[in-house]
Parts: sequence; structure tokens; C-alpha cells
Amino acid sequence: MRPFDDATRRNIADACAAFARLPEEEAQPALKRAAVAVALTAAGEGDETALLLTMRASHLRAHRGQWALPGGRCDAGETPVEAALRELDEELGLRLTGADVLGTLDDYPTRSGYLITPVVVWAAESAAIRPNPDEVASVHRIALATIERDDAFDFIAIPESARRVIRFHHQMSLIHAPTAALIYQFREVLAGRPTRVTELEQPVFAWK
Repeated sequence: MRPFDDATRRNIADACAAFARLPEEEAQPALKRAAVAVALTAAGEGDETALLLTMRASHLRAHRGQWALPGGRCDAGETPVEAALRELDEELGLRLTGADVLGTLDDYPTRSGYLITPVVVWAAESAAIRPNPDEVASVHRIALATIERDDAFDFIAIPESARRVIRFHHQMSLIHAPTAALIYQFREVLAGRPTRVTELEQPVFAWK
């Protein structure tokens, strides 16, 4: 168990600082930049640390009703960190600053044409969460102990790709890449393992 306290914040910040991101590739001009927040907060019971996961609203044009980390496309002139913080505010009403950022993970290229930067942030005032119904159907707190279980993730083969599809098993649901891949890499960073996830595949339904 990782209690939601200053010691855990320091430990996670140290783990992120020790993680060497893959260098950014200049040969991906066709990909649109996006960012998501791996937002850490109190689980609600027992003061354990959790990450925030959303269910996207059913009326959205893209990826409606799917599990997702808070985030979206970067605006013109906006850095991924700025985009992640803005999206947290727009989706969940959480107003954080650069001082709350603990680090960034590897950029993940999606089949739908985005390059997603995961930004790890510490959301101390989780009581202030106010989901925006235009974007978010529900918000869920996933205890870090949940993603650290041995059986939390698995990998399957599909005929459409030579790459492995990653799946995160959560409450009778299957959460796929990119969300599952980003959470998996965060889990590995916490364990001090420099695991890469850019080659982990998405299911075919997420390719558009």
C-alpha cells in the first residue's frame, strides 16, 4: 500500500526523475500532439494513493463510452504539460500548476494519429473534483495496489498485427491501449523498471 502522503509523493517523483524517457522522434510530423494526466490522489478509503480514470461521455464524437485518462489534444503553442493541466481543469475541475507535476513518461503513438505524452501529477485537493458532463460520464479512483497486482495486465495476439495487445483488467472490464499501455508503464516506473510500451498494440476498434 502507498499512503497518500508527502513521502509517497517524494518517492514517485524520484522514480519519475530516474526514468529516462525515449528521445522524441522528429520524423512523425503527421501525428497530432496530445497529453494525458496520470493524476494521483487519495483513494477515499484508508488514505491510499490512487490514479484518476474517467469514462468518456456517451455522446462524444470519438471514443465515446471508453475508459481514459484525463487529457486531449494540445492547443497551438501549448506544451504537453500545459495541455495535461488544462484538460484536468476542463474535464474534472482540478486546477493544478507546474509545481504539482512529478514527471513525464514515454510518448505513445496511436493508430488514430496522435502522439500522447503522459504527465504524472499530484492532485492533493481531490475533494474539488467536479466532472464536466459534456466530456466525462464518471470518474474512478484506481488504487495503485490495483495496477501493481500480478494479474492486472495481460497480453494477447490478434491476426491484424504482429504486435501484442495489452489489456488492463479492472472490475470486470477490459481497458485497452493507449490507456492500458500508459498505466502499465507508470506501474513499471514505480517498480524501477525502464519498460517501454510504444510497441504495445491497440485493439482494432481503437484504430480509427
